[in-house]
Amino acid sequence: MIIDRNSPVPQYFQLQTWLREQIEQGVFKPEDKIPTEEELVQITGLARATIRQAIGNLVNMGYLTRKRRLGTFVTRRTNLSNHRNIIGVLVPDIRSGYTPELARGVEDAAANNKLSTILCNTDDLFIKAAFHTERLIESNVCGVIFVPTAASDEKNLQIVDKFHKRDIPVVLADRVIPDTDVDYVTTDNFNGGYQLTSYLINKGHRKIGITLSTLFSTERQRYEGYRQALADAGITPESGWIKLHDGPFTEKHYQEVSKTLLSEDRKISAIFAGHDRIAYVIYSVAQKIGIKIPVDLSIVGYDDLHPTCSHLISLTTMHQPIYEMGQESLKILVSKINGDSRGLKRLELKSNLVERNSVVRLKNS
Repeated sequence: MIIDRNSPVPQYFQLQTWLREQIEQGVFKPEDKIPTEEELVQITGLARATIRQAIGNLVNMGYLTRKRRLGTFVTRRTNLSNHRNIIGVLVPDIRSGYTPELARGVEDAAANNKLSTILCNTDDLFIKAAFHTERLIESNVCGVIFVPTAASDEKNLQIVDKFHKRDIPVVLADRVIPDTDVDYVTTDNFNGGYQLTSYLINKGHRKIGITLSTLFSTERQRYEGYRQALADAGITPESGWIKLHDGPFTEKHYQEVSKTLLSEDRKISAIFAGHDRIAYVIYSVAQKIGIKIPVDLSIVGYDDLHPTCSHLISLTTMHQPIYEMGQESLKILVSKINGDSRGLKRLELKSNLVERNSVVRLKNS
């Protein structure tokens, strides 16, 4: 089906994308005549005005040309990549989490390289990332920095492939797509998870819970670090200590998880939250049911979003160099734009543990 009427993507844009893909895949070859407006009405069920808008955009983009009284034909073009000095930045949400700092790092480095940026919020949705991908391709961007969405690795790779097919380089930031030949900048999340867990163990904690999402490469690696640190200390975690899920962050989900982890029969003395926002949800639930942090329960987070949430809790966490991640992503992207073909660029930045007041040393340690 060409048109998905339940999709939030505008129908003219769906048709425009479909026609362009037919051209680029060679279904409609150079100088071929495409279906008439009337034929497209019958094929898609769209109004003529919608069809005209899609075709008009493709004419303006150079994919099609109109010949009076003959119809609309595929243009023969020798160069499809006359990119401007603009890069695209696909991020989950510029309003929250680490995204604002990451975007600022990218933008500052871009300005130093006389590049402009187009910032696109995906809301961690594949469908929105796909929509913005088409926008950026239309805008003739010269490169893209992409934080993979809360979707499968296969779907995120589809986004990358769309750019690569048009010779637009892509650098992944923070999250990676495993087992793929894509440049990226991230942090050593395994080591960060190991450090945080070891810190709790050194404070005398043995029953350490954890909750995070296995959907993201970053949190999966933190979980592996947690497991390794426990194993090295001779601690076997009980199943009730571990609460994983395969979806994106929602407060409602982690509120329910918190209630389970904080129930009396679990006897957990500390919780490793996969990132700071999870830690703040746990803190809020604990406060409501009379559990005091760190007197009754210790918590650690990840990301170091403390400045924006310090009114809630003075959280011990792992600081990630997010601003530097944005800068380094841009540096690699510029090298690729300039024709650097010396293999894959994969950079893991180091994080550091920031000790605050959310962890107590147990008396028997």
